[in-house]
Amino acid sequence: MHMADALISPLVGGVMWSLSAGILGYSIKKVQKELNHNKVPLMAVMGAFVFAAQMINFAIPLTGSSGHIGGGILLAILLGPYAGFLTMASVLMIQALFFADGGLLALGCNLFNLGFFTCFIAYPLVYEALVSKRFSQKGILIASLLTSIIGLQLGSLGVVLETFLSGKTELPLGSFLLLMQPIHLAIGIIEGLVTAAILSYIYTERRELLERKSPSGIIKGISLRKVLLILMVAALVLGGILSSFASEKPDGLEWAIFHTSGKEELGSPQGIHEVFSNLQEKTAVLPEYDFKTTSEAPSRIINRGTSLAGVGGGLLTLLLISLFGYLLYVYKQRKKNI
Repeated sequence: MHMADALISPLVGGVMWSLSAGILGYSIKKVQKELNHNKVPLMAVMGAFVFAAQMINFAIPLTGSSGHIGGGILLAILLGPYAGFLTMASVLMIQALFFADGGLLALGCNLFNLGFFTCFIAYPLVYEALVSKRFSQKGILIASLLTSIIGLQLGSLGVVLETFLSGKTELPLGSFLLLMQPIHLAIGIIEGLVTAAILSYIYTERRELLERKSPSGIIKGISLRKVLLILMVAALVLGGILSSFASEKPDGLEWAIFHTSGKEELGSPQGIHEVFSNLQEKTAVLPEYDFKTTSEAPSRIINRGTSLAGVGGGLLTLLLISLFGYLLYVYKQRKKNI
């Protein structure tokens, strides 16, 4: 559900950039108050894990489409909404800058659709409400399913409205909506099951991490070494190996665009779109997670470009979040000493 710049107008892109930046700034202030020795490592590892997991496109039966998990719900549950939103911003920034996955002009839209709806709407209003009444593995499964479905339905609705407000006549509101919602319903069900499986493991290993009562996601007095190690290994396997075997079918957004407009992608206007396109071309070292001049890898053979992108992108995400967390911690300590 990563939007390309061609889908939005400069006005919509600018408004969503401003809105997402405001939410991000507020989240940074909230995260700074809850920093401790466990918080930043968990954010960093979860960021790397979500980056790698988003590379695994799975086929949607009977549709000719594919999808991947968004990860916003998982981040919000394990980190709290503010740290979850900040982590999602880091993932999307690395994807857009270094891998040309999602446009730079559309980055504000993508962060809002994948981060805000999941972290600040679906998580507190659905997951927290359900789990607080029935905290068990069954309750986690039900809450994960419903929350993932609602989060993706809201996110896909956001995409439709943003293209409509951008005046994209190739994507009529009604037709585009009728294709976007059902395909992302199917993706949401799969994401819910994946999320529940991960949470089920954490439930058996560090139940207290999920039982914490504070919605701020403050994690104190919990040893996360084993959980962090397992998640990091999983990120390396997903990004370094399994990403090469991901479905090559168009994702839900691409599929809906094609069946609505008859085009695989919309052409970008000149002007500001061209400026962002040229900038992204310069920063993207592995566009679309592959070497720029490498032909498509044969079936069943690991694509070295994709593997490098999966491992490198995960590590970049981990380093970015770690550096940011360190800077926030230093700033917090200095404020205390003043």
